[in-house]
Amino acid sequence: MELITPYLSAFSTVIGLFFFVGIVWWAWSPSRKKANQESAELPFDLPDEFSKDKS
Repeated sequence: MELITPYLSAFSTVIGLFFFVGIVWWAWSPSRKKANQESAELPFDLPDEFSKDKS
């Protein structure tokens, strides 16, 4: 079992790197541009908590 431990560690590191690169690729893909823009605008679409119109 001691001989396989470094290989398992390296394998899990490579798999983790592939998942990370895949998620970054998916998040920055051109097909997600509209969804990313909508998400970026969400904080500005909320009403103000304290407006001057209230008495």
